[in-house]
Amino acid sequence: MENQKASPANSCPLTPLGFLDRAATVYGDCPSVIYNDTTYTWSQTHRRCLQLASSLSSLGIKRGDVVSVIAPNIPAMYELYFAVPFTGAVLNSINTRLDARTASVLLLHSESKLIFVDVMSLSLIREAISLFPSDRVKRPLLVLIQEDEVLPINDPINIVYDSYEELLGKGDPNFKWVRPETELDPITLSYTSGTTSDPKGVVHCHKGAFIQTVTSLVDWSIPSQPVYLWTLPMFHANGWSFPWGMAAVGGTNICLRKVDPSIVYGLINKHRVTHMCGAPVVLNLLSNSPNEKLLRPVDILTGGAPPPAAILTRIESLGFLVTHGYGLTETGGVVISCAWKPQWNRFPATERAKLKARQGVGNIGLVEVDVLDPDTGERVKRDGSTIGEIVLRGGCVMLGYLKDPEGTSKCMRNGWFYTGDIGVMHPDGYLEIKDRSKDVIISGGENLSSVEVESVLYTNPAVNEAAVVARPDEFWGETPCAFISFKDGIDCKPSEREIIEYCRKKLPHYMVPKTVVIEQELPKTATGKIQKHLLRDVARGLGPSRVSRM
Repeated sequence: MENQKASPANSCPLTPLGFLDRAATVYGDCPSVIYNDTTYTWSQTHRRCLQLASSLSSLGIKRGDVVSVIAPNIPAMYELYFAVPFTGAVLNSINTRLDARTASVLLLHSESKLIFVDVMSLSLIREAISLFPSDRVKRPLLVLIQEDEVLPINDPINIVYDSYEELLGKGDPNFKWVRPETELDPITLSYTSGTTSDPKGVVHCHKGAFIQTVTSLVDWSIPSQPVYLWTLPMFHANGWSFPWGMAAVGGTNICLRKVDPSIVYGLINKHRVTHMCGAPVVLNLLSNSPNEKLLRPVDILTGGAPPPAAILTRIESLGFLVTHGYGLTETGGVVISCAWKPQWNRFPATERAKLKARQGVGNIGLVEVDVLDPDTGERVKRDGSTIGEIVLRGGCVMLGYLKDPEGTSKCMRNGWFYTGDIGVMHPDGYLEIKDRSKDVIISGGENLSSVEVESVLYTNPAVNEAAVVARPDEFWGETPCAFISFKDGIDCKPSEREIIEYCRKKLPHYMVPKTVVIEQELPKTATGKIQKHLLRDVARGLGPSRVSRM
């Protein structure tokens, strides 16, 4: 064909920000955000985001600037996912559990111009800013987010407005928001979760956020006007794209500061929650609350570490409908999910749990997913046992790591994004993660999956949390070292030797933990991931084991 070309009418940059305009028109009088006794409608949320964007622009925030926020899942946090990029700026959501030193490093690295700070994190940010090299770095301005019942803060530093609401109230509700010049303009900056000691700044663009949002809604079959409970931190990979997704479908966002099982069950039943997300640790919390009951089924999307089959069985017996997915900060949310086949419903519960624990197939927004031999780059056998590195490509993959071309080139090469995760491809085309590449234990030349050992540990009725890492061994090189915590209310807790014997009955000898360390609680990030790098340090500190002979 001739004369077929791009024009402003058919090549407007894709962005998820327009979802809020539509929500205000279609769902204007419907609830958008509920938090304690506060309820906003979609027309109100739309107006508030425009006012805040207007005020930010008046402060000099412009296209390409980084604006940070450190807050739990409260209404202000939700609004900033629209208000900040409405100015052309880039939103940087900060993990609320960071220490001051790490927060300082990230703020310096991002060159953040302004920080929205929840009152509970103000002392942390004050300390972080105090660590800046003051002689050569301009300190970012602060805006304090506080609730009515919170007392005024004395001696604030760098605070532009005493309250978020004061800043918002000065804005123009008719502000014309700034559209991206290209769909590759950055929209968010998200630092990796901190399960390693080297967090990286992941930059996502408007097109990627748009694709990931629409794909997530379709893949999870979310209907119009769901009721969504924010048990997943919004700062975790942009809330897996659901801040924008709930606007697209006119959903109701139920906000809460902290994930507490009794509060979660109460909100689910009070507001008739239909959907929620969370790491496996959230499933574990909810499944260990036997006195709480659901009045109706709830769809829950989980990701992160593969949830053990034992936890999946328990949580589904309570009435939760679990969808298991896989994604990374670098993909902005879940990009692979275990698409369920109706015939699987006829299988026994244990078999269903095993199937559901698989990560599954790429969603419709992902161009391709594969498992490659890391040495040759060739596709591994589709036999469910030959391991390789999981690779992805598609529009939802990040632009790259901020100020880190070397790190970007290492993981984005040969037309693929190399995830660093080790997995297998089953004959039916479904993917299953076996481990992070750095978590694979090499014992006597055999690659040993820590995830498989953890899954067995979770079947023990006394075990609450489990993580397996490598401990040096003089003979085998490495052997499995298991860290576990027990459930509350267990009268007769098994010993380390009894845990080892339990595993011996269910695993090949070379996979059985040779060391068991019992803890009150395992260290976790704010997103619920167990911090294996800390446990590896402990295991190394134990020194090499000397009597291991499997």
